[in-house]
Amino acid sequence: MLSGRDRRSTGQEASASVKLMSRALVMSVNRGKESDLLIGGRPGRSAIDKRPVAGSVAVGPLGLDGDECADKVDHGGLEQALYAYAREDLDWWTEQLARELPSGTFGENLTTTGIDVSAALIGETWRIGSALVQVTGARIPCMTFKSWLDEPHWVKRFADAGRPGAYLRVLSEGSVQAGDDLAVLSRPNLAVTVAESMRAFYGDREIMTRLLQVAGRSSKWDEIAADGLSRA
Repeated sequence: MLSGRDRRSTGQEASASVKLMSRALVMSVNRGKESDLLIGGRPGRSAIDKRPVAGSVAVGPLGLDGDECADKVDHGGLEQALYAYAREDLDWWTEQLARELPSGTFGENLTTTGIDVSAALIGETWRIGSALVQVTGARIPCMTFKSWLDEPHWVKRFADAGRPGAYLRVLSEGSVQAGDDLAVLSRPNLAVTVAESMRAFYGDREIMTRLLQVAGRSSKWDEIAADGLSRA
């Protein structure tokens, strides 16, 4: 099977507030079509292969116009309409994995620069292009992600790194293109970062208790909490 690297051409745990490292921008807008992928050694379907697109792309309640999602149970939907990942974190992984990681390699719809995405607060709102979005949670690594990257122990390595990237809910439709500003418009008073929310998924009860009080969180957090809080 061809790995994500072969099939494509060509930063630790965040603080409790979003760190703007420079002017925050959408560096790349990426979308993909559903296609065959061996997942855990078995035939499956995935749209994780996202490629940069030129020009303006409409942003609706379910994400980018023309983008597809194969696993509609664990990915996509109104509360995970878009996935954002920082170019700075992709560059960090480039060094760790010693391989090229073009924008979109992690299946992200938006490759950003100038903002520490994993330090964003659950419930904070962004303006991207002309669309208004809200941070709802962290990307939790899965077998599809592992199969796509074809890296040993990938699920654990990605989880341990504390650089999960953020899922976004679309609050107001619009459009976005590479080079658009990314502006943080508001942050909730109760601070739980995207990186911390992943720790909550893996069993940190104190963080999960705080997260369940944050307005704007994905409803999936309530389901996860009800399922026992233990993911260690």
